[in-house]
Amino acid sequence: MHDARLNKLANILITHSTKLQPGESVLIEGFDIPQEMIIALIRAARNAGGIPLVEIKQNRIQREIIRNSDDDGIKLIGEYEAYRMKRVQAYIGVRGSHNITEMSDVPTEAMRRYEKFWLTPVHFDIRVPKTKWVVLRWPTPSMAQQAKMSTEAFEDFYFDVCTLDYSQMEKAMVPLKALMEETDAVHIVGPGTDLKFSIKDIPVIPCAGSHNIPDGECFTAPVRESANGVIQFNTPTIYQGTTFTDIRLRFENGKIVEASANNSEKLNEILDTDEGARFIGEFSLGFNPYITNPMLDILFDEKIAGSFHFTPGQAYEEADNGVRSSVHWDMVMIQTPEHGGGELYFDGTLIRKDGRFVLPQLEVLNPENLK
Repeated sequence: MHDARLNKLANILITHSTKLQPGESVLIEGFDIPQEMIIALIRAARNAGGIPLVEIKQNRIQREIIRNSDDDGIKLIGEYEAYRMKRVQAYIGVRGSHNITEMSDVPTEAMRRYEKFWLTPVHFDIRVPKTKWVVLRWPTPSMAQQAKMSTEAFEDFYFDVCTLDYSQMEKAMVPLKALMEETDAVHIVGPGTDLKFSIKDIPVIPCAGSHNIPDGECFTAPVRESANGVIQFNTPTIYQGTTFTDIRLRFENGKIVEASANNSEKLNEILDTDEGARFIGEFSLGFNPYITNPMLDILFDEKIAGSFHFTPGQAYEEADNGVRSSVHWDMVMIQTPEHGGGELYFDGTLIRKDGRFVLPQLEVLNPENLK
């Protein structure tokens, strides 16, 4: 039986997120997701007058390709996928996962090969700057388990989050965008955290369903060499199939000079991938009202109401501070009272306390006003 919620989500992705126009082509890439969702996207694309291209992938097969290929093999795949990405105007990536740690035993060298010859040329160099794109996770029992919810309850939560009124959220972000564009100095205080940096003259990008579903963030980037101090993240994160907790980073003139976690060796191995991986390419505030707790899925966790994320590695072209890296690792800190609280200052003025915006013009972004 076809679930009507699939049609609603597909229409949002086609008409709101990618704004597909007649005659435009869209690459629909699905990882371990039901055929019914792919069909809903094909129909929505055609209803908009677009041309759908479809690629079905499986994470177990991806793992096998990445872990056992040599440079020539990965380069060839990257060249093929880059050619296709150049030919489309839009991209929709729907990413399911039966096992969130599927890539955990892929050797670091193999992962770096994949990032250098496949991920970066196709996605960072073409898809992100040159297409209208959106990516989202697909609800699975493993995600429900991560969220500590039943499968049915998680599916209801998922569709509530993914189909909320993003046009309302888009309007609510206007004052925050304006304030961040006027800001020079940022100061973040919290348990184990005292960090200062500048965002002066870096573009500010509000996100309301245009690139990610679920959405609800406003991002920029620190001036490349401006970060000084220490930050202690309180949210678990998965990167390259490995789970990290208790990440602590110390900065001097923008660079991570000390890094520790539950797996400090692996953490530093990733941060040593290239020169840019020890600098920060993104700073973003999260405020999706339906997402309140971490679930080890970054597309959800980075939108947690009352959170922010700080990202070692590659900067986005829209908010470019010059950091270049094959790493882009969103690390999340939640500042609500349940997670230890904290304060955020712009140019010495308190903007958010314990996860709630305190300036009158920003209160519209607090959870009760976005639902």
